[in-house]
Amino acid sequence: MAEVATDQLQVWVDQDLCTGDGLCVQYAPEVFEFDIDGLAYVKGVDGELRMAPGSRVDVPAHLRLEVIDSAKECPGDCIHVVRGDGVEVAGPDAEED
Repeated sequence: MAEVATDQLQVWVDQDLCTGDGLCVQYAPEVFEFDIDGLAYVKGVDGELRMAPGSRVDVPAHLRLEVIDSAKECPGDCIHVVRGDGVEVAGPDAEED
């Protein structure tokens, strides 16, 4: 049986649901940032915002907990954290245990 790589996580923000609350930017400013429209976006390791809808970036290993917490605490339920196999581990589509 092939092992599924679960060590790498990716994150994206659904701007249609973003409330601009800013918890994500407080939790992980290396990953999330506001644009002039007042909505949160993810940014790559180059620091550039990923503006295209559904754009994903890799979650740095040292920020996993912060990014997962931001998805769980987000009042807009707009942050999606997914494993390499596409399973959402935090966010509105995550399976609750």
